[in-house]
Amino acid sequence: MIARIWHGKTPAATADDYRDFLRARAVSDYQSITGNLGAHILQRNEGGETHFLTLTFWESTEALKAFAGENFEKAKYYPEDKNFLLEFEPKVAHYEVVGK
Repeated sequence: MIARIWHGKTPAATADDYRDFLRARAVSDYQSITGNLGAHILQRNEGGETHFLTLTFWESTEALKAFAGENFEKAKYYPEDKNFLLEFEPKVAHYEVVGK
């Protein structure tokens, strides 16, 4: 199993709206891909900014490619992200899940 971790940052004032967007748009997108084994959204407020991590689990590299494309280490963004995010990190992190 492979864990994919993406980070994004919004102004604190729009954090609730972005969290709702992630739940509705991103999580449903993850779940539509065969080989997705789950998704979690993590949120942390820091001053006037809110950090989000999406932690998704995939059964294989092929499943990741079905979601993110051939260059699956590149971050995937939605058109609506431009309304919320303060920056666009180019890459995500992948880890092999080796225990619970």
